[in-house]
Amino acid sequence: MKKDEKNSIKEEKKSKKVKEKKEEKIKEETQEVEEKTIYVERNSGFNTFEVIIIIVISVLFGILVGYFLSASKSKVEGTEVSSELKDLIVTYNSILDNYYDEVDEKELVNAAINGMVTSLEDPYSLYMNDSFTSEFNTTVDGYFVGIGITIYTNEGKNEVVDVNKNGDAYNKLKVGDVIVAVNKKDVTNLNGNDIAAMVKDSKDTVTITVKRNDKERTYKIKKSKIEIDSVSSEVLNDNIGYMVVDNVAANTYKQFKSNLDKLEKKGIDKLIIDVRGNPGGHLKQTSQILDLFFKKNTVLYQVQTREKTTKVKASTNTSRDYPIVIITDANSASAAEIMAACFKENYKNIKIVGETTYGKGTVQKVVDLKSGSSIKYTTQKWLTPKGNTINGVGVKPDVVVERSEEYINNPTRDNDTQLKKAIEIIKQ
Repeated sequence: MKKDEKNSIKEEKKSKKVKEKKEEKIKEETQEVEEKTIYVERNSGFNTFEVIIIIVISVLFGILVGYFLSASKSKVEGTEVSSELKDLIVTYNSILDNYYDEVDEKELVNAAINGMVTSLEDPYSLYMNDSFTSEFNTTVDGYFVGIGITIYTNEGKNEVVDVNKNGDAYNKLKVGDVIVAVNKKDVTNLNGNDIAAMVKDSKDTVTITVKRNDKERTYKIKKSKIEIDSVSSEVLNDNIGYMVVDNVAANTYKQFKSNLDKLEKKGIDKLIIDVRGNPGGHLKQTSQILDLFFKKNTVLYQVQTREKTTKVKASTNTSRDYPIVIITDANSASAAEIMAACFKENYKNIKIVGETTYGKGTVQKVVDLKSGSSIKYTTQKWLTPKGNTINGVGVKPDVVVERSEEYINNPTRDNDTQLKKAIEIIKQ
């Protein structure tokens, strides 16, 4: 055999082995994924102050580790694939082997996944890259890893506007401090994203230099797992308990029950639950919260798949009967709507006050991919206890109260007409 022919055969075998390795890699990456069934929120992001860059200098290493909702491992059974999937793999390999310019394999795969999810034409089904997935997980997990401060970036100044009580920064930094250096590097002209990245890249401790009362102070702050408070409460006049539920994360039931127990120990005999702006969250957490108010076997809501409709019922003997008012607005969505609808159809002494809710009546599943990205797609519809759908319709309040222009521009307790109305009604 000629030398050229031998070389040609060697190159052909080498090329074949490269293709086999690529196909094996694809096969391995599709063998095992992390599935999480949750009631996914309408993700509105941090948009309370449009001119404020809100950076939770928390963020964000290893956030996917420990991200267990009602999770289960699933494997692709068997080795056979459809002809359509074979076409996808052939296309992938052909582009990598023959495209005239360099190709980013990760971007190519991401584009293919995004194309599949987009083709569903469902507003709640989407592909989330690793950065978006990390932010999403922070919201639904109810914790982040970092030092626990929020800053306002304006005209080259990064001012601390909040310090989380659960973080190491709580006894060191103060609201009003201006961050001038991170790990001894000047950050005067950097934006919030740059500072967040510096904190993220730090190992266990971050050195923060701030200016306070024209004096510079330097602190070493440990990064840690910091729980995000999604529930707050207080006692108003006339023994009225007031609870605000910002979203439904993996730890919201625990926080809700703890706050409710404290209110009841203080002697409340009426309760206002405020879910305005609540974008939703975990389905299981929502069920547990509702379990606190309804007798065993009460239908809390229903879920509908292609095959069947299942009634989800209260599972404990715990219940309450004091007057309750729920405050809603147009941004109360998904899990917040399940709560409002359940109370409206089941609870005897209930009034819904405010605005018609968002109208999200579907359930999504999130699947984590090995790249750190994820996909989210709709798997079910949910119905009210009586079998009604709120998708695209929302939950209508018993007493309609619009937010005033004054409240929208500058929300305070004094100009909160919806809360004032809720207090007026519950006193009756």
